[in-house]
Amino acid sequence: MEHDAWFFIGVFVFIFLMWIATGGPLHPIAFTGPSLAEPQELGGGTYLQLPRAPFGIGGTNISLPGSSSGGGAVTNSGASLPTLTGGTFGTLSPYRGIVRMNHYVSSAGATDPKNEYVEISVAQDARVPINLSGWRLQSDASGKTVAIPKGTELPIGGTINEAQDIVLVPGARAIIVSGRSPIGASFRENKCIGYFGTFQTFYPPLPQNCPAPSDELSSFYGPGYISDAACIEYVRTIPRCQVTLTPPANASGACQNFIVKYFNYNGCIDAHKNDAAFEGDTWRIYLGRTTSLWLARYEIVKLLDGNGKTVDAFSY
Repeated sequence: MEHDAWFFIGVFVFIFLMWIATGGPLHPIAFTGPSLAEPQELGGGTYLQLPRAPFGIGGTNISLPGSSSGGGAVTNSGASLPTLTGGTFGTLSPYRGIVRMNHYVSSAGATDPKNEYVEISVAQDARVPINLSGWRLQSDASGKTVAIPKGTELPIGGTINEAQDIVLVPGARAIIVSGRSPIGASFRENKCIGYFGTFQTFYPPLPQNCPAPSDELSSFYGPGYISDAACIEYVRTIPRCQVTLTPPANASGACQNFIVKYFNYNGCIDAHKNDAAFEGDTWRIYLGRTTSLWLARYEIVKLLDGNGKTVDAFSY
């Protein structure tokens, strides 16, 4: 037993001498505890820092995405893009997230302001319709501000249309054009609206979803239409939404009367204004400017509600 005790004492003495030889209490490991590997990066951030949201509220810098071409932020060597801070973004509107802009300006800085427009939309899950009349669009780069006007829910050709507030229902959108309206008013699209494109130019083009001419013939010509083969053949050559003022001279009187009555905007309105799917979900809003509202580059676009609070904004 005594032999074994001396053996263990010798082992401890040997270990102690080795510890002293390698630095003893001054060895670096004596001052450290257990270590953990650094966490990996998370998304676009760095370790121990979560990625930042595209923009926020307060004094931190906000770089809003968007471009005049509809993509991400425009880059330019040697120049920086416009940015917004919490202060310049302005007071947030309660409509933020409910009403949104597409984050681009089509034809920004266009020579003809009728070709320059932005789009806004109301969320499908919005609980109430949104009255846009009196809201404003603002260019931070130029300082220009323009109010959204009133419009006409159902425009009628050849008459003075009553102006009313522009109200977007949930899921609806508006194309807001900087220039003047080809028909003299802002309006809501409908099933017959494409007929306006026969004599005026709209940008973007109006939808061509008028009732098919052949369907109109069978519905409104009368009981004898099937025996008017010449009229049937001629109507098949007429495109949708094409006003026809001069039917063929050799067409029957009934055929000529039918064409002149129905193949135009007002005639289409009279025939279809009570249809279930008559009204469209898009407004065309015209700001009435003679020059472009937005700069071609380095712009900050804001949508402000009736109290001047920021609903949405983007830069390019």
